Amino acid sequence: MTSPHITGKPIKKIAIFGGTHGNELTGVFLVKHWLENDAEIQRTGLEVKPFITNPRAVKKCTRYIDCDLNRVCDLENLGKEMSEDLPYEVKRAQEINHLFGPKNSEDSYDIIFDLHNTTSNMGCTLILEDSRNDFLIQMSHYIKTSLDPLPCYVYLIEHPSLKYTTISSVAKYPVGIEVGPQPQGVLRADILDQMRKMIKHALDFIYQFNEGKEFPPCAIEVYKVVEKVDYPRNESGEITAVIHPNLQPLETFPRSPFGELEAKSGGAFLKLV
Repeated sequence: MTSPHITGKPIKKIAIFGGTHGNELTGVFLVKHWLENDAEIQRTGLEVKPFITNPRAVKKCTRYIDCDLNRVCDLENLGKEMSEDLPYEVKRAQEINHLFGPKNSEDSYDIIFDLHNTTSNMGCTLILEDSRNDFLIQMSHYIKTSLDPLPCYVYLIEHPSLKYTTISSVAKYPVGIEVGPQPQGVLRADILDQMRKMIKHALDFIYQFNEGKEFPPCAIEVYKVVEKVDYPRNESGEITAVIHPNLQPLETFPRSPFGELEAKSGGAFLKLV
């Protein structure tokens, strides 16, 4: 993706979400730290609010209670009448929309950074939802450059047949940050340090943008979903294979942008015989 020189309204309101998935502990740890001491995330002219997104799931150290909070933030769920029968995460999405939205309105927060971990060896990854947003392209380029030589990938979830309704989409500019590999329910110091640096560089960029700094045109490589490949399953739907050992330790992303996993039939999975 490419971006020209950017101009626009200053960014004023930013939220940093942790615990959207309650067993992904880096974001939980950082947000709790910043709730106690927010000096490192404050920048002149910015309102930066750290926020635990799914406190019940965090308390139980589980991904979610009733349903995935990061999949229910569509207008239909946000518009449902509040009742005891609603799944907990739908009610929570409505509360978050009230605090940081309303979604698709001028009153919504400018940016939400939603912090995630993955068990996949995908390193530092920025997740964007719009390939035409020059501000986010420039910010991603700044973060990638600032982290060098540590790699930072950009994953675009803009896809005609895959609909995403992330909790960060309440904001005008939703940004997912995913860092791994890290087991669920576990903290790793190196992963925590990498995520912390990504937030620092993002806030530095926003501050400089607000101050009127000119950023030259840039281009970034992005990765996107080509297709989903399920595990081989039997007639009962049970998985009958495991990831092939030649692929298991590799990075999630291929080596070229918009690349496809080049695995011949049967090469991605190992079946037991």
